[in-house]
Amino acid sequence: MLEPSHNDELPAIPGKRYFTIGEVSELCDVKPHVLRYWEQEFPQLKPVKRRGNRRYYQRQDVLTIRQIRSLLYEQGFTIGGARQQLSGDANAEQSTRYHQMIKQMIVELEDVLDVLNADRINSVRHP
Repeated sequence: MLEPSHNDELPAIPGKRYFTIGEVSELCDVKPHVLRYWEQEFPQLKPVKRRGNRRYYQRQDVLTIRQIRSLLYEQGFTIGGARQQLSGDANAEQSTRYHQMIKQMIVELEDVLDVLNADRINSVRHP
């Protein structure tokens, strides 16, 4: 994601559901033709297309574009490097989610084991 200091340079993202390519261009300080090019290069970037092939970006798309912009223009990554960085973030995020799910399952299984052990102890005491 963008560093907090870089967020100050770009305008705040309005609380809208969809943004046109012109609005995103202004919000991210990137020309529309660059946005169209990035759509081809970054699979994470998939705006909704409606009548006449008009693009409508959602808030997550705008955040992704700002992240791509930061990687390319501020951090000096190449397109390929930025693509790898973005997919690495997604993999790390997914890995964290799996790790949390596994921890939760362990806690739940330990609870089940406690209930089963309590039942077994009670059945031994009261045959």
